[in-house]
Amino acid sequence: MWEDMRLSLLGGAKVVFDDRVRVLAPDDAEDSMNVPVLVDASALGKVSRIVVFAELNPIHKVLEMEPLHAKPLVGFRIKVQQATPIRAAVQTQDGQWHVGGRIVDAAGGGCTLPSLGSENSDWASRMGEVIGRLWSNKDSTRLRLRIMHPMDTGLVPGIPAFYINRLEFLDPKGETLSRLFLYEPVSGNPVITLDLPQRDSVTVIGTDNNGNPVEARIMTGLNEVEL
Repeated sequence: MWEDMRLSLLGGAKVVFDDRVRVLAPDDAEDSMNVPVLVDASALGKVSRIVVFAELNPIHKVLEMEPLHAKPLVGFRIKVQQATPIRAAVQTQDGQWHVGGRIVDAAGGGCTLPSLGSENSDWASRMGEVIGRLWSNKDSTRLRLRIMHPMDTGLVPGIPAFYINRLEFLDPKGETLSRLFLYEPVSGNPVITLDLPQRDSVTVIGTDNNGNPVEARIMTGLNEVEL
């Protein structure tokens, strides 16, 4: 599937396979609906764009990131339909694409099963709820958050695609620090990890594909959010 992915997702651009693009994931997916992945391209320096895809999923594209002022690092969880290469294509500011990846073995079915979120009786009242925390590191601020949302793929009969498709992370002055575009394979109730510039608070805003908003302000040292 690699050549098809290069043509459809990268416009047929030339790429370099590069060990500096680190894709961390388990060798075996214990839960095919919830596979943890970390993409770290910090060794490349300035990065314009990251595209993550699972080659053998029925929906290939998983996530896109515009790091802007953040480190080119993102953690998330995905659904996998079967054993598949998970790749990250990273575009540096000179326009060159660098690709890294790894193969994850899986029993399968993660993209064609009903989401766990929609099975909970209170999911509608909690949809869009954000829980997050900031930690100050030596030269950055680590953000981890969870957003309550079913993230339905649209591949289950009778359940249309319903997923968060855009998130922006703003500093206290309203400047965009980083931007994410999410797609159907991201796991339900998505958990996101970013390394942002040092700030005491970060505001996250976004929408799902039905126009429902996501908005919260997360402050250093707190595990609750101010809406």
